[in-house]
Amino acid sequence: MIGHHLTTSGAHFAFTDRWGGVSAVPYEELNLGGAVGDAPEAVRANRGRAAAALGLDPARVVWMNQVHGAGVAVVDGPWEDGGPVPAVDALVTTRRGLALAVLTADCVPVLLADPVAGVVAAAHAGRPGMVAGVVPAAVAAMTGLGAEPGRITARTGPAVCGRCYEVPEAMRAEVAAAEPDAWAETSWGTPAVDVAAGVRAQLARLGVTDVEDAGVCTLESGDHYSYRRDRTTGRLAGYVWLDR
Repeated sequence: MIGHHLTTSGAHFAFTDRWGGVSAVPYEELNLGGAVGDAPEAVRANRGRAAAALGLDPARVVWMNQVHGAGVAVVDGPWEDGGPVPAVDALVTTRRGLALAVLTADCVPVLLADPVAGVVAAAHAGRPGMVAGVVPAAVAAMTGLGAEPGRITARTGPAVCGRCYEVPEAMRAEVAAAEPDAWAETSWGTPAVDVAAGVRAQLARLGVTDVEDAGVCTLESGDHYSYRRDRTTGRLAGYVWLDR
């Protein structure tokens, strides 16, 4: 259920896999995405199971309406029940015990924390978001709340790797013009993009040096959802929060 759960100085970082939930095929089992066609009651049950496994109250988890942009929302609690969820691709909070969640199925989930300043962030970095600068935008919002890049811990979760993320040559050139480190080639010799490498390069330029990757390619792993592999599929989640 929880593929990775790391704790650093009171900051928690967790990434799910696809198992331990109640969703039926093709969303089997632990789909946490509410906008992919799965039954809403199954998604609610899965979110409850994942939260329980992490020792979290599911009502104290903040989700996003992700749109592949660079918008950031600073939050101090969950959205109002029944109200609109803002269209953003990064969340930031200083509220201890409030978990921020990001959904992915090939894109790079980026979790950030400065426990000294008491600031955490979750970002959804797909190819368009990485190019648009969603991760630098999240770091900027964190520093505006007292974080220091040199103190920030960054963890990136399961995502499609540069050896598998095949794109047209023109797209690779466009992405590489914005972020040269994202230039890649597939294992079979065709143009590719490495979004995680682009994110790491962006973080390094900002002075964030404590960066670790989960080391899982979603397209290659049957334990994880991959939109590029399956199209109709579920969503994984990354969670970040600070101890109360």
